[in-house]
Amino acid sequence: MTRFPSLLLVLIAVSISVSSGCTSVPDPDYLPIVPRPVTVELKAGAYQFSGDSGFWVQDAELLSTAELFSGEFSTPTGWAFDVSDEKGDIELALNSELGPEAYTLDVDANGVRIMGGDAAGAFYGLQSLRQMLPPHIDAPVLAEGVEWSVPFSHINDAPRFSYRGLHLDVGRNFFDVDFVKSYIDTMARYKFNRFHWHLTEDQGWRIEIDSYPLLTEVGAWRKETVVEKNLDPYIGDGIPHGGFYTKDQVRDVIAYAAQRHVMIIPEIEMPGHAGAALAAYPELGCLPGPYEVKTTWGIQSDIFCPSETTFSFLTTVLDEVAELFPGPYIHIGGDEVPKEQWEQSFVAQEVIRREGLADEHELQSWFIRRIEKHLNSRNKNLIGWDEILEGGLAPNATVMSWRGTEGGIAAAREGNNVIMTPTNYSYFDFYQGDPETEPLAMNWAKRIITLDTVYTFEPIPDVLTADEQKYIIGAQANLWTEYISTPEYVEYMVWPRATALSEVVWSPKSHRDRDDFYLRLGGNLPHLEHLGINYRIPERLDPLYDQSASGETM
Repeated sequence: MTRFPSLLLVLIAVSISVSSGCTSVPDPDYLPIVPRPVTVELKAGAYQFSGDSGFWVQDAELLSTAELFSGEFSTPTGWAFDVSDEKGDIELALNSELGPEAYTLDVDANGVRIMGGDAAGAFYGLQSLRQMLPPHIDAPVLAEGVEWSVPFSHINDAPRFSYRGLHLDVGRNFFDVDFVKSYIDTMARYKFNRFHWHLTEDQGWRIEIDSYPLLTEVGAWRKETVVEKNLDPYIGDGIPHGGFYTKDQVRDVIAYAAQRHVMIIPEIEMPGHAGAALAAYPELGCLPGPYEVKTTWGIQSDIFCPSETTFSFLTTVLDEVAELFPGPYIHIGGDEVPKEQWEQSFVAQEVIRREGLADEHELQSWFIRRIEKHLNSRNKNLIGWDEILEGGLAPNATVMSWRGTEGGIAAAREGNNVIMTPTNYSYFDFYQGDPETEPLAMNWAKRIITLDTVYTFEPIPDVLTADEQKYIIGAQANLWTEYISTPEYVEYMVWPRATALSEVVWSPKSHRDRDDFYLRLGGNLPHLEHLGINYRIPERLDPLYDQSASGETM
C-alpha cells in the first residue's frame, strides 16, 4: 500500500482551506491542539526556548514524565533539556484541586508552567505543549533552523469522560511489540487513556499462559489465511501466520503504557471465538473435534462447553492474566456465540436442567456470571460486549455497546457502567471513503465511516435521564484486523479518525465545531508526518480532492 500523507501537501491543504473559506478563520483563541481544550486564552508575545531550557520538577511523582519528554525534545532540538528540582523554564507541579487528569498550562516571559491535577494531568499538559511547538518537535532527527517558540497563553483543561479508548485486534493478524508500543504512544499523544488489547480469537491465541503451553505452541499459529473474501470456493494463501507475546513482553508493554498513563485492558474471548483454544485443547469443546485454528473470518460455531473442565481452564487462564495486568478490568468478550453446539450437548443441557435455566441464552448469562464472580474474587471487574445482556446481565459487569447504543441504554438503566462503541461511528475497520478507491476494508454493515461521521458521535443518548447518564463512562473505537495485516494499514485506518474521537471523549460537548476541528487538525497533522505515521489525508485538507465532484460542501 502506498504512503498517502505528505507534509508539503498538508501544509498546502491548510493554506487552501483557510484562504478559500472552507474552514473557520483562526480566532484569537486559536492553537492547533487536538483534542480542543476547555478554555484557551492567547496573549501577545511568545516564549523562545534555548539550549539552556530544561524541566523544573516540583513533585517527585512527575520525574519520570519530565525525563520522558526531555528525551523526546532533545533529539529534534539538539539540546539536553535537563531535568532538575531547582530550576528550569518548563515547570511541572501538582495541584489536586484541579481534579483527575486535569491541567493548566501557562506560557509567559518566564517560560512554561504546567500544573496537573495528578501525574496524568501534567502528562497531558505536556502533550498540549508539544502540539503548540513547531511540528518538527516530533522529528526523529535534528531539525536545524527551527525557531522553538510557543505563544504566551493560558489553558485550563480537563477530560469529559474517564474512559477514552482505542482497541487493536491482534488475534486475526499479529503485530509485534514495537508496533504495539508505537500504537500506544500515538494514542497517548491525543489523550486516550485505555488500550483494549484483543488477545485471543478463532484465528490465533496471542498471550503466553504457563499452565497451558499448547495455547501458544498450537493455538498461536494457523496454516494459512483465506484470500480476501474467497470463501466459495475457498482459496487460501498457503502462508502460515502466527505469533504471540511472552509474559516478559507483556510486562514490558504494560510498563511502557503506564509511563504514558494508558491502562491496558486485555481481552480473553469466551464462550465464543474460541477456535484457537479448542485447537490446542479439544477437551474444552462440546464436540469431540478435531478443531483447528481458523483460516477464515466470520462467526464460527465452535465454542467452549460449559463443563467443569472448561471452567478450570478459564479460571486458571484468567488468574495468570490478572496477575500480569495491574488494571481493574478484564474483557471476556461474550459476543457472537452460536448456540447450536450447546443445544446438542448433553453437558450443556444438564447445566440448564440443574440450574433451572430457561434456555441457552440464560446458560450464557449463567456462564458469564460464574466468570464474573471469579474475576471479582481476584479484584477484577468484567467487561463484555453487549450480548452479555442476553439472559440477564451480570451484576457488576461493564457493558461495551457495539450493536448500536441500545445495549448501552439498557445497561445504564440497570445501573451498570457502559462504554459506547457503536459500529456506525467507531468501527475503524470499516471503509472511510469510496470502496472503489480505498484499500480493502470491512463492509458487512454497508456503511462508510468518515472522519466527519466520527466527529458527530455523541456517546450519551438523549433518552437517558440525568441519573442514568452517569453510567456512560466513555467511548472507544475498535479496529478489527481481518483485512488489516500491516502496521502501515493499521495507521491508515486509525489516523486521523481517532483524532475526531479524541475530541468527542475529551472536550466539552458544547465545544463541538467541525470547521474549527479541521483547522486545528490541519495544523496538527504535520506532527504525525514527522512521526512517520501513515495517516490518511482527509478530503477537506487535500488540495487534490474534487469537493464538487464528491458532492461534499464546506
